[in-house]
Amino acid sequence: MIRPPVLAALLALSALPVLAGCGGRGSALSGRPQAPCPRVALLAEAVDLTRYRPGAAPDVGTMEVDARLTGFQARCDYAPRDAGLDVTLAVEVAAERGPAATGRVVELPYLIAVTEGGEDRVLNRGTDTLRVTFAGNERRTAVQGEEMMVRIPGDPRRAAEKAVLIGFQLTPEQLAQNRRRGVR
Repeated sequence: MIRPPVLAALLALSALPVLAGCGGRGSALSGRPQAPCPRVALLAEAVDLTRYRPGAAPDVGTMEVDARLTGFQARCDYAPRDAGLDVTLAVEVAAERGPAATGRVVELPYLIAVTEGGEDRVLNRGTDTLRVTFAGNERRTAVQGEEMMVRIPGDPRRAAEKAVLIGFQLTPEQLAQNRRRGVR
């Protein structure tokens, strides 16, 4: 689980300007306008996750997996009974199996946080895990996670002023490594 100081550090980071295309149930045919969308972005310092064999020094030979959040799919709809906005997200990840990997399946934890538009105040957050399976001798793969719905309550126009941020759930050591390495 991500510790509160690490979460605060993650959410204080500038987010990559990757915006979601939002659609929804609204259309000219339904008579309901298209739902507005909040800004959806990847956290720059939390898009990479490199995991090494526990207890081993970080080295190419001890790497179990190297993963990168490459994007997301997002759409917005009005929540039922004017309860706010529903943002449906699916993360996209590219992963490489390292020489120290012991199996063909890895689980990659990630977080989704709803913040005020300025990203300095977390209103709500959740975590999920993306399961990545490498086929046979496959070293690299790309996957899209299952859809996850985030409800932003309240007036839809005000809800659209929020930000939805996505990043891997990192340990303090992984975050420090990403900061040293810089954005790839």
